[in-house]
Amino acid sequence: MSHPYRDHYFHKAKKENYLARAVYKLEEIQKKYRILKTGDRVLDLGAAPGSWMQFSSSVVGPSGLVVGVDLKPIVHPFPEQVIAVQGDVFDGDFQEKLVNDYGCFDVILSDMAPATSGIRSADSARSELLFEEALRVTRVALKTHGHFLAKIFQGPDFHTLLTRVKGQFSRVKVVKPDASRKFSKEIYILAMDFKQRL
Repeated sequence: MSHPYRDHYFHKAKKENYLARAVYKLEEIQKKYRILKTGDRVLDLGAAPGSWMQFSSSVVGPSGLVVGVDLKPIVHPFPEQVIAVQGDVFDGDFQEKLVNDYGCFDVILSDMAPATSGIRSADSARSELLFEEALRVTRVALKTHGHFLAKIFQGPDFHTLLTRVKGQFSRVKVVKPDASRKFSKEIYILAMDFKQRL
């Protein structure tokens, strides 16, 4: 019997040497919205095992920079323009160090998800909290006119958070890529053209 998670995208990722099937979600969003450009500086939150870092670095090229952050170590060998950092991006001192070390970013990505409990309301609440924290990072680390893409499980606070995002960005879309598993409650909020750094 085949493993339930080993679908078309799982095998495609193996074949194309990507570290996870999640890469195809970002690839699909990139094809449609072109949020990443050559030379961009990209911050990838919750980056392990690193497939979004692989894809982003291939788009931004050697003149760009991709900084991937995760609580877990990211050990894959990446090109020179990719830096893997182990740490808690929600720690204020760590955020400050990131900006001091690398400057502000053109794009901030977050594919962070909570460890799921199977209790839908609890999982949604944890996911919304992660999304809110990622949004907070944009205030310190995203350039004016930059873009933000983050995963969220839809829950009771979703529309409140969406309204908050719309206040900070000129164009906001809610997207569910084909590569998201059909039974998954995950969606992505894509926020383009950050209005102003505080």
